Formats: sequence, structure tokens, C-alpha cells
Amino acid sequence: MAEVSTKPYLIRAIYDWCTDSGFTPYIAVAVDESVRVPAEFVNNGEIVLNISALATSRLAIDNEAVSFQARFGGVPREVYVPMARVIAIYARENGQGMAFEVPRAMTAPAPRAVQGPPQPPAPEPPEPPKPASDRPRLTRVK
Repeated sequence: MAEVSTKPYLIRAIYDWCTDSGFTPYIAVAVDESVRVPAEFVNNGEIVLNISALATSRLAIDNEAVSFQARFGGVPREVYVPMARVIAIYARENGQGMAFEVPRAMTAPAPRAVQGPPQPPAPEPPEPPKPASDRPRLTRVK
């Protein structure tokens, strides 16, 4: 028998704790091609989603995914996040929650740039001219 992941159970438990405590549950998601979210809100391959009852409709947190409908910029959108892509769930108000292992695709080292010959350091900008005396000059503007 295949071992069942504890992740969906923990996410549901923290979601319940947030709502019972009057907090707003948020999930952080590592976005890839399996995640359906509005691309314009993805930042550095991640997106943070408010999954409170007031922000979503038809919220389902099952063993495979978190799915719901929400408005982004006033436009209703369908959201689908596989469990493997959820990297954290927490309360917005106090930050308490749980983080999960980052998916392997997110931890792969970034490709290294090909290095050419070393470049000389950029010249420092010249210092601004100093006033002739130690006292600043004031100019009257009419």
C-alpha cells in the first residue's frame, strides 16, 4: 500500500486553525506549468494566495490539490495548485503556519553565465565642486 502524504492533512488543519482563530489563511506556491494561477501576479516563480472564505468560492483542499475561484483585479479566475507546489500555509496577521520542502525544480542551481575576460572597475564619478568659502551661498528667488 502506498504511503499517503501528511501534507494535505496539515494544510487543512492549519486552514481550520486560521479560520477558527479569526485569521486570514494564505498559501505560498511555487509556480510551474502544472499550476493554474494568473501569470501577471507571479513574482520570481512564486505567488501568495489568500484562501479565506471571503476571498474564494468553491474552495476545495483535497489530497491532490487546492482549487478555488477568486477575483484578481475584479476578474473571476479558476485557480488550481497541486499539493506538491504548496510551499507554505500561514496566517496573514501573525505569520504563524507551516512551510514545506521546496519542490526540486525550485532548488536546482541557476545556470551560470559564461564568463569573459575580467572587466576593469568602473571609474568613480568626479566629486562635485566645493564652494569657495566654508559658508554656503544663498540665492534669493523672487
